[in-house]
Amino acid sequence: MRHFPSRALRALIAGTALVAAPLTAQAEQFINILTGGTSGVYYPVGVALSEIYGKGIPDARVQVQATKASVENLNLLQKGGGEFAIALGDSVKYAWEGNAEVGFAAPLTKLRGIAAAYPNYIQVAANADSGIATIADFKGKAVSVGAAKSGTELNARAILGALGLSYDDLAKTEYLPFAESVELMKNRQLDATLQSAGLGVASLKDLAVSVPTTIVSIPAEVADQLGAPYLAATIPAGTYEGQTADVATLAVGNFFLTHEDVPEETVYQMTKLMFENLPTLVAAHKAASAISLEGALNGMPVPLHPGAERYYREVGLIK
Repeated sequence: MRHFPSRALRALIAGTALVAAPLTAQAEQFINILTGGTSGVYYPVGVALSEIYGKGIPDARVQVQATKASVENLNLLQKGGGEFAIALGDSVKYAWEGNAEVGFAAPLTKLRGIAAAYPNYIQVAANADSGIATIADFKGKAVSVGAAKSGTELNARAILGALGLSYDDLAKTEYLPFAESVELMKNRQLDATLQSAGLGVASLKDLAVSVPTTIVSIPAEVADQLGAPYLAATIPAGTYEGQTADVATLAVGNFFLTHEDVPEETVYQMTKLMFENLPTLVAAHKAASAISLEGALNGMPVPLHPGAERYYREVGLIK
């Protein structure tokens, strides 16, 4: 004889199932990593982090999103469109302040810091026969200044302004990501491209081995004029094919960021796993070799997320 559960028991079982289902769904953490163009440095670093988080964070669903980089990443974070992002320090500062001119209609108050990353070097490459040796030679030339309102493009505006130039002084201004800029240069449709990235960026390596290329200098006094977060820096000789001497330039720090609604435990795990797996990031791109626990809090333009702060207290970086 078959015995069936009583009506009361069936109701209890059904109720338990209804309660259990949301708990299972809540246990799964979605992590969208906002990067940049696929030919830059943000993207391979983001891919490496996705592998680290996918293996190390239980029940995490991780994906990498290619974007127009800093400004788009920060606006997406504010809207909850990502859980982890990489962005340039000046863009983060403008976002926190709400600088409408550069793409932030209001202060992005949900932004929270995870760690300082590596510096972006402002790298300018010109066709060798263009006559461009320094940024001052841009007048009357066709130049790509990066995707519109990207961190790179904000850098371009600032640097040209410091030298008394504007886009109006250029013969042609293109707002293109790194790879597209290089393709136009190969086809002699552009004279130069300005790219803000880690040293040895793939796009400029491709350009330098394809056509004779000049790595253009930016005088150190421009850094003094612009002030923080700009710093005088050097692109070492041999970074790119045909570059036989050091070239003066500027650098701006990058930051790893999240937003206030990401759970503390998730951000704790993201911070901890990143620093425990730095060799994986360096293998993805050598620019990541500048990331260190000792420098994790240097220049952070926004408040730390409690999950990141918890990790830094655990390792003694914050007392």
